[in-house]
Amino acid sequence: MERRASSQEALPLDDRDVVGEALTARVIVDRHGTVTGWNEGAERLLGYTSAQVLDRPASTLLAEQPRAEDLPPLSELPRWHGTLTLRHRDGHRLDRKVVAHHRLPEHGEGEWLLLSALTGTLPEPDDDALVGWSFEQSPCCNLALYDTKCRLRKANARMQRSHALTEDYMRGLRVSEFVGNQSGELGEEDMKRVLETGEPYYREYYRRTLGEPREHAWAVSQAPLRDGDGRTRGVCLTAHDITEQHWARKRLQLIAEASKRIGSTLDVTRTAQELADMVVPELADFLSVDLLVSLDDLHEPSPDAPAAAGPLTLRRIAHQSVHPEVPEALVAPGEVGEYPEGSPLVEGVRSGRAALHGMTDPGIAWWVAQDPLRSARVRELGVHSVMTAPLTARGATLGVAVFVRHRHPEPFQQDDLVLAEELTARAAVCIDNAQRYTRQRDTAVTLQRSLLPQRLAEQAAVEVASRYLPAGARAGVGGDWYDAIPLSGARVALVVGDVVGHGIHASATMGRLRTAVRTLADIDLPPDELLTHLDDLVGRLSTETDAVGRERAAEETETAGDVGATCLYAVYDPISRRCSLARAGHPLPIVVSPDGGAELLDIPAGPPLGLGGLPFEAVEVEVPEGSLLALYTDGLIESRDIDIDEGVSRLCDALNRPAASLDELCDTVLGALLPERPADDVALLIARTRALDASQVAGWEVAPDPAAVAEVRKEAVRQVEAWGLTDTVFVTELIVSELVTNAIRYAEPPIQLRLIHDRSLICEVSDASSTAPHMRRARTYDEGGRGLLLVAQLTEHWGTRQTPRGKTIWAEQSLRSQPVGGTGQPDPASFGFGLNPAEDF
Repeated sequence: MERRASSQEALPLDDRDVVGEALTARVIVDRHGTVTGWNEGAERLLGYTSAQVLDRPASTLLAEQPRAEDLPPLSELPRWHGTLTLRHRDGHRLDRKVVAHHRLPEHGEGEWLLLSALTGTLPEPDDDALVGWSFEQSPCCNLALYDTKCRLRKANARMQRSHALTEDYMRGLRVSEFVGNQSGELGEEDMKRVLETGEPYYREYYRRTLGEPREHAWAVSQAPLRDGDGRTRGVCLTAHDITEQHWARKRLQLIAEASKRIGSTLDVTRTAQELADMVVPELADFLSVDLLVSLDDLHEPSPDAPAAAGPLTLRRIAHQSVHPEVPEALVAPGEVGEYPEGSPLVEGVRSGRAALHGMTDPGIAWWVAQDPLRSARVRELGVHSVMTAPLTARGATLGVAVFVRHRHPEPFQQDDLVLAEELTARAAVCIDNAQRYTRQRDTAVTLQRSLLPQRLAEQAAVEVASRYLPAGARAGVGGDWYDAIPLSGARVALVVGDVVGHGIHASATMGRLRTAVRTLADIDLPPDELLTHLDDLVGRLSTETDAVGRERAAEETETAGDVGATCLYAVYDPISRRCSLARAGHPLPIVVSPDGGAELLDIPAGPPLGLGGLPFEAVEVEVPEGSLLALYTDGLIESRDIDIDEGVSRLCDALNRPAASLDELCDTVLGALLPERPADDVALLIARTRALDASQVAGWEVAPDPAAVAEVRKEAVRQVEAWGLTDTVFVTELIVSELVTNAIRYAEPPIQLRLIHDRSLICEVSDASSTAPHMRRARTYDEGGRGLLLVAQLTEHWGTRQTPRGKTIWAEQSLRSQPVGGTGQPDPASFGFGLNPAEDF
């Protein structure tokens, strides 16, 4: 049993019985030359007990000191073997063949393990029989025979070369003793399994042979050797060098892995980093990916090669190293480096071919010497081999990848160059795809944002805030939009829509629909009628798309199929505090009452826009002052991680959270529901309702009698003066006179006049007739026909809207202050006509 001064190193009893632990003399010597380990075999060899030897200098066991010139620099060797002349305790000399393993610092303090077999210096009688059985039962290239104690008895010449030991040094030792690493321990475990089960065993080992810079792969088979009576008499171990097959398999695995890992996103930087992460440390110790600076503006790469002379400017996109600090990199990601003509990177880009470089090659040695810092790093790290591989896709050169080895002892080979070309070719296509997508996505985002409202106008009816987030890289920019549109009578229209599809086509369609909604809102259509007209428009757009043809659409990277959209349109009246809503296949809006309760408004779904022929239904609800109306697209509440119900629940919770402003509330909602990059476009519009006080609205019933015009005009003037709007008295008097007179003459009762004092002064005259007025050009001697022209000249806006019981004609005056020194009263003579009502119906 081996004993150490600091710890015990002994196999379990059953293992000692199998392998014959005492058949090997095992001695451990620390870095100071002191004996720290001594087993039973060493005691049998030299006669000393462990108590007599431990903590003594190992040199006392030598009968003759080896000559210094016969010893190599032992501190630099992982293993040494030779013959030592030892002195037995009784004084006689022994010449013994010794195998010594230098244990690395992580396994100790630089100690040596010395091994010498007590048997095996001469063949045993059974050895010839073992040899005979082996050649009858196990033909092979590398062959070794072991007895039932796991001791080597015979090894052919190829096996001796693979271990860099002759048979004389290995005979009598276990495989774990002359291999001296983990593969030796595994081999011994396999051998014991074969002896116990009587069944062959196969395993692949990876180790570096002494004197070889490259790790070798071995296919090792072990089989029991039986005599004529079927008794196991030993083990035959055969080993085949499968290094080439091993590396070929690793290359294929890397290529297969590249197809899965590189290009997982349409992001240039991440794609380049995926290449770097996959290559290090499997193929290289450091990898950098640099792209031409000319691609920074995202223009289409030129198929022409870069300029044939002069330095080249490259931008570092990604790099990776076996060292966390990445000491090899002199350029940080995102920074630009200039490389001189003749440097490996420039030559790789301009030639379009991958190349191998040793550090002694004139081209690379000259380049390294140009930069003292680069030269110092190369020396410190021990860089010995470099490969450059251009990134080329669709006939255009995008940049270059540089592979570096310094920790890996073997220089790059031609097979490695072929693998590097394959990997960079795949990465280049993915990077080019990402750049093309980025160009198109930026165009679509620019178009999308230019079509969305840059700033929502201030409204008397509501306070609004909005957010728009384009989709992540995979989906692309879609056609979500929102808007807040001022309407007559201090009302406001709120709209949110979502065009089917992504890309420029969807963004352009969104712009057309948003313009159509504004146009239809301007003529004050009810929500259900507006959606009906919008449905017709989407149907026509879809027909136009079909007419263009599928061939042109197929050439585009984004979908250009049938046009479709969803939409929610709402009109809120701050005087009645009622909101009319209709939707076309869009998610339900949420209303949050002033006391904090959030609920979905129950609105008939309606079909998505573009199906045609199906009706839409509007719902009118009362909305208390200070309520929140939340309109959104489905990208906010639906994703692969959450379903719609859960998304709506989370949205309701987020809308109930306290916030200092609506803008802050929008950010709170997005933070609670969305990842960093949503999978679909998201549009969010939040409005807080306001209400006009009763003191800001005045109304009168007007008798259908021309004599009533004068009285109602006086009432209107008194109300305007009561509001302190004396500057508007004359124009108000004129508008009331014109609109009321026309209603009495040409419309049907009941007739009503209403004045609204808000950010502007609004005059409305309602009647039961559906006939709309129009301006016309009056001839010189006509007595009428100039009334609406006069109204249009004196007001900021005017118009008409249909109501369930007729129509309303309205005119809006701005309340901006008049110039200093002016009376604020326009001179009617300046218009060339008086106050006689015109025949405008």
